[in-house]
Amino acid sequence: MSFTRQLSEMSASELNDAIDDTNFPQAHILSRGRNNSVCSTSSTSGTSSLADRALSQPEEQPVIPQPGSAVGTPTDELVPSSGATNRRRLILKTNGSIPENDGTQPTTPMTPRTSTTPGHEKCTFHHDLELDHKPPTREALLPDMARSYRLLLGGLGENPDRQGLIKTPERAAKAMLYFTKGYDQCLEDVLNGAVFDEDHDEMVVVKDIEMFSMCEHHLVPFYGKVSIGYLPCNKILGLSKLARIVEIFSRRLQVQERLTKQIAVAVTQAVQPAGVAVVVEGVHMCMVMRGVQKINSKTVTSTMLGVFRDDPKTREEFLNLVNSK
Repeated sequence: MSFTRQLSEMSASELNDAIDDTNFPQAHILSRGRNNSVCSTSSTSGTSSLADRALSQPEEQPVIPQPGSAVGTPTDELVPSSGATNRRRLILKTNGSIPENDGTQPTTPMTPRTSTTPGHEKCTFHHDLELDHKPPTREALLPDMARSYRLLLGGLGENPDRQGLIKTPERAAKAMLYFTKGYDQCLEDVLNGAVFDEDHDEMVVVKDIEMFSMCEHHLVPFYGKVSIGYLPCNKILGLSKLARIVEIFSRRLQVQERLTKQIAVAVTQAVQPAGVAVVVEGVHMCMVMRGVQKINSKTVTSTMLGVFRDDPKTREEFLNLVNSK
């Protein structure tokens, strides 16, 4: 199973479990296996409070592997740096091992099922990632989506055949495909080899990356800005690729907490840095247009991995750079 495809299906808690940062010097004083995203709702960005996190005693959370899934393995790789001390990489690795079946879980076929497998002759799309036949192109989905939008208009009491709405179903279907184009993108394609060997181990920060996404709970937009920082271990990433990583995961049906974690994990997978920090500030139309209707509220989430989680000074430096004008 492709790690990138598996990553896109993970929840925030599953992504947290997939990250191995136990090999960092101060990891023993940090909480393990918790959701480290911090959310606040206020009229200001609220990121200054992130530096005041309380460090708690570790709580061991066993990772229960699922059949067919790749389980993260501990790493302890020292990388020489130009400074006086060596810095450890933050690495995501999978060993591809599959635990023995105790009889309570369905077995996985030894070979991938295809459209010629009995019972799958008419399959055109699957959510089962073990299947090797791909869904139709997104353009091929337009007719069915347009018909669905037409039914929706009729359900609202509108006349889909009136002049202003004749082409609306098709336009809405095309717009939805564009809003969710991240499903057709993967990390390897976006990086396109833009990872470079460079003797640089100081912080790299790209802030205020514009982000547009779709709330998966109400199918309405949320938008905002993303700031990403990482500490290289002799590998750097093309700056525009950080913005493209944001595009991959934001152009899907999302929740902001998971989006924040996915961006951090993707940067880790790309260059194995000593640490990654991501802060997302978003405005959710599901809070503005409906429900509580609080138009000035903003939601701030963060994910800190590696030295950004371990070292308060490093985290504070990042947050100061993000908040500076």
